[in-house]
Amino acid sequence: MSIPRDRSFDSSLAMLSDPYGFIAKRCARNSSDAFRTRLMLRKAVCVVGEEASRMFNQPDRFTRRGAVPVTALTLLQDFGSAHVLDGDAHRHRKRMLMSLMTPESVAALVDRVETEWRRHAHRWESKREVVLAREVQDVLTRAVCAWIGLPLEDREASRRARELGSMYEAAGAFGPRNWRAQLLRMRTERWIRGVVEDVRAGRRTVPAGSPIDVIVRYRGANGQPLEVKHAAVEIINLLRPTVAVERFITFAALALHDHPECRERLAAGDDAYAEHFVQEVRRYYPFFPMVGGRALVEFEWRGHRFTPGTWVLLDLYGTNHDYRRWAEPDSFLPDRFASPGDLTHALVPQGGGEHLTTHRCAGEAITVEIVKRVARLLASAMDYDVPPQDLSIPMSRMPAIPRSRFVMRNVRLRPAPSPAPVHA
Repeated sequence: MSIPRDRSFDSSLAMLSDPYGFIAKRCARNSSDAFRTRLMLRKAVCVVGEEASRMFNQPDRFTRRGAVPVTALTLLQDFGSAHVLDGDAHRHRKRMLMSLMTPESVAALVDRVETEWRRHAHRWESKREVVLAREVQDVLTRAVCAWIGLPLEDREASRRARELGSMYEAAGAFGPRNWRAQLLRMRTERWIRGVVEDVRAGRRTVPAGSPIDVIVRYRGANGQPLEVKHAAVEIINLLRPTVAVERFITFAALALHDHPECRERLAAGDDAYAEHFVQEVRRYYPFFPMVGGRALVEFEWRGHRFTPGTWVLLDLYGTNHDYRRWAEPDSFLPDRFASPGDLTHALVPQGGGEHLTTHRCAGEAITVEIVKRVARLLASAMDYDVPPQDLSIPMSRMPAIPRSRFVMRNVRLRPAPSPAPVHA
């Protein structure tokens, strides 16, 4: 069968009003996992599901260039990043980024997150209430900046947290909120470009092998070092996505509140269950709704011939909630991950495909391990009250978040367990 055409002439307003349901609902209406439409008067093919993800995430089949609005691109990956490269240049850059994601390196970052979390929690004990989402941005900013080789003083850390948070908070917005975030992004870029220039000129020393050191010294497939602005972009592309893990942490706190049985199992120290819980948080809750690409080569799928330049949008949220792949997709069931099968193209909150050969997020392991550690801290290392508040999630906002951003009261850290006695 050929891909059906949606009956609307242009679907831009419909997509903006319901970004997380836009593609899946129309696919269901057309009894297909794909449909053709226009967005901003531009022809597009919208797809959903595991097989669509497999089609979309074939190496060298799609480029991200020209596939997302510039207002979102410049706040997120930006020009000159690995995300907008293709072919050998992309694979070469991606190998460098993945070299920073070793288990030892990720564990070092997660340990820094816990240290900052406990330090902040001591301060939360003296406050009547805290807004978790805002506090987590600060925690993650301090941790990731220290991890990359750029520790911050308190005053600067708070400012950088606002800058980095604004980049993903406003990526799906238009108008003043996006404009303000663009200005804050420019401030961050000036800061990081100065750091790169100082390191290269010998005016600043960073730890050997640290992410900043690796990126500053990196030479591309052409043997040339990165331009200063592109090196800065890649450094920011380590900082911003790590701070954006705040969304999953906020949703993990919401899941623990709505499903207290999960708290009990996490507190029991079951590592396998912690993994299942975090994967279900990533599957169930809304992060970014979709990802776009433009075809680089001609190919055929579902009876439709895709020619170079064809704009395709893959529904991430809909794929994570596809009833054909997930039993009871609208229920929060961590145990579904006890034997999930191949998740390469089925679980796609941060993209699908293989990390080294496609545009799947290089820092996915960072996300999983940070949320695992923080979920355990929430479940077993502290007590707090969740007062009445509006925890509904407006699905017209990208990226979505509970309206109240999860307010906590009467935070109390539990005493750290005493070390086991040593017997001669």
